[in-house]
Amino acid sequence: MPITNLRAYLACIFIVCAWSGWITISRHGVQTALQPADITLIRYGTALICVLPLIVRHRWSRFKPHQYLVMGLGIGFPYTMMSFYGLRVLKAAHAGVLVNGMLPVMGAVAAWFILRQRVSVLRYWAIGIIFLANFVMAGGDTFSLDHSLGILLLLAAAVCYTTHMIGVKFWKFEWRDVLVAVPVVNTLIFLPLWFVFPTALFQADLGEILVQAGYQGIIVNIVALMFSTYAIARLGTITVSIFMSFVPVTTALLAWLLLGEELNSWELCGIVGCSIGLFLYAWGQTWENRKRILQ
Repeated sequence: MPITNLRAYLACIFIVCAWSGWITISRHGVQTALQPADITLIRYGTALICVLPLIVRHRWSRFKPHQYLVMGLGIGFPYTMMSFYGLRVLKAAHAGVLVNGMLPVMGAVAAWFILRQRVSVLRYWAIGIIFLANFVMAGGDTFSLDHSLGILLLLAAAVCYTTHMIGVKFWKFEWRDVLVAVPVVNTLIFLPLWFVFPTALFQADLGEILVQAGYQGIIVNIVALMFSTYAIARLGTITVSIFMSFVPVTTALLAWLLLGEELNSWELCGIVGCSIGLFLYAWGQTWENRKRILQ
């Protein structure tokens, strides 16, 4: 395996861990005094402060304004706000399923129509298994109006993230571009909107604010974003998406350990299904690579 690909795969593993932690930390955050708008502002405000030295030096003329908007908002405040409001009514394990677990399905569809990427029949079967496993996990609780709305919000967040991934690949954004553009785009647009949404930022505990600032603003919005862009550029949207589909498993375990959210039989079945789908997808990719070498 080339060293560049090895680094990209290691980046994917880090992203899985970071996003699992993000869902767990976010689920905890929305159960405190902090409102979804507060956590969103903390996330992008912290990231903006951290990248201030790079903003002036960045070559903004590399991309057009609409390209910055699509890429930035795809992983920006529409994504976070829908995720946070969904996490208010659904468990962390469900968020891992509906946001990250659906990425292989949405990524494959988008890659087919926009990027003209093709994969083998076996890997499409693997994606189908992952989709069914996600559906099983999503139906683990008794449905209600709030439950249904939470599912729709998290699915919409998954669509936003897929848009970001496609934009990064299609327009060839590098990690430096994403690192600077995402906090700038979202802070400029969301700061005026923050005054419209419910807020309790000045009543929240300072420790909670610092936890969210460190994880949301630095670990996720800077470090993980760099790794994500690097991996997408070298492995493609489908491969990165399939790694992200493992997030439901790690999220469910983290939520059980840190938040005390127990796993029911539906969620356990979904975890097994996701694992089988991931194994088939990885095996299919290895088989395709060997086939190319033999040819």
